[in-house]
Amino acid sequence: MKSRCFVLSVVLMSLSTVAFAQSDAQKPPAHSDMQTPVVPSDAQKSFDKLKTLAGSWEGPAKVVPPVPDVDGQISHVTFRVASRGHTLMHDLKIEGIPDNPITMLVVDADRLLLTHYCDADNRPRMVGKMSADGKTVEFDFLDISGNVKPGHMHHAAFTFVDEKHHTEDWTFMMPGDKPMRAHFDPQNIGDGSAVSGK
Repeated sequence: MKSRCFVLSVVLMSLSTVAFAQSDAQKPPAHSDMQTPVVPSDAQKSFDKLKTLAGSWEGPAKVVPPVPDVDGQISHVTFRVASRGHTLMHDLKIEGIPDNPITMLVVDADRLLLTHYCDADNRPRMVGKMSADGKTVEFDFLDISGNVKPGHMHHAAFTFVDEKHHTEDWTFMMPGDKPMRAHFDPQNIGDGSAVSGK
């Protein structure tokens, strides 16, 4: 009987030791409030800079070679932060054109990715990088899915002029690898005022 009690005592003590060890393992270290802050990656810094464009923008479009339906028209650009701050949506509308593309920007691991949902029925992806002076985020072609026959968006750059003004440069690669470049010069219209083309 004594040996059974002794064995039972040892088993209970062993179980309680394991239980205490497990509960201690679930507790954060005592020094957790002194952790070193995480430094954002270059991709995250570029993304955070682009998120400052959230809002409505309006300005003239210039296309080379000229495209009559677009060149000189007023562009309306809306940037919207979505998905709890993890996604930035760029919505472009040009006067006189009924349906225009949207572009989504996200940080994917250590890269800043842009996916352009083109009205040419394809989805090119580009990888972004901020310039050394911190004024431009430039995107280079990565890959594409969908219909590539009509051409595809190949390059994009967003340049920060000041809080109320930025520029956008988009390069569309036409069949035969002929580039068509569109330059947008929008100003912030958060106060509701219209911006006239210059």
